[in-house]
Amino acid sequence: MTLPTFENCLRPILEMSAAADISRRTVLEPVSDLFRLTAEERSKTIPSGHSTVMQSRTGWAMTFLTKGGLIQKVSRGQYRITDRGREFLAKYPQQITHKDLRTIPGWEQAWGMDKKVSKGVGEQDIDGSETTASPIELVESGAQSLRSELAVDVMKNILAQSPTFFEHLVLDVLLAMGYGGSRESAAAHLGKAGDEGIDGRVNQDALGLDQIMVQAKRYAPDRPIDRQTVQAFIGSLAGQGVTKGILITTSYFNENALEFVRRGSNTKVVLVDGEQLVELMLRYHIGVRVARTVEILELDQNYFEDD
Repeated sequence: MTLPTFENCLRPILEMSAAADISRRTVLEPVSDLFRLTAEERSKTIPSGHSTVMQSRTGWAMTFLTKGGLIQKVSRGQYRITDRGREFLAKYPQQITHKDLRTIPGWEQAWGMDKKVSKGVGEQDIDGSETTASPIELVESGAQSLRSELAVDVMKNILAQSPTFFEHLVLDVLLAMGYGGSRESAAAHLGKAGDEGIDGRVNQDALGLDQIMVQAKRYAPDRPIDRQTVQAFIGSLAGQGVTKGILITTSYFNENALEFVRRGSNTKVVLVDGEQLVELMLRYHIGVRVARTVEILELDQNYFEDD
């Protein structure tokens, strides 16, 4: 089934607080049981992986109930329903929504923001439609969307450059990952006769005791790398007296190429396709820069709770 929204969790949690004191930990399983969630649904995580979706949504539901004065903290990590909370249960016997909470006097002041801003906290539109995600999920989902768009733009720009540019880009990525050597030494023999298709070399260690040969294939995204290309690369490594290599492409490797490498041989070869390459570029900031940094803070419960 579809996971309950954090709005869906508001009334069930408030009902639980009317029966006994609750905590963020104790409401999680009963709410999950109420909506008959499977083990897989209960373990599903938010984009960052820092918590499960249900931990996020029940946690935010409790935050909203607290901001509205419907529950209040009574001891370390424990919350209890208030008189206002009991009134809300009677007033809204079916469901409590974010729109309902905004009718509470002092709602905007409780968030430390004006009405226009608070109206957007935790909801996807201002028409009172059902909210799916918690605020932190919306932030992380937005960041992931921007990252996906950036990945597409990065690949478009790679394909617009020359093959030589791509060869240097690949070496920049590997050096940023911590492989030894410099960009100049790694690309020292690019384009030289007798390189047998090798586009660069990097050191596995800082002293250069073990070298890794690199081949870069700037292909159209729909043109796969086949087994023959991989075999030819391995042959080039043997010709150079090297037993390790990295083959990087902007496209992808077909199943025959992948299976050939999976079988293993005396020559160790790592295959990096276009998707993996772009991910490495984003991770190590090659061809991209930080446009904005947003710091998201959360309450340190341990600091405010009594021993």
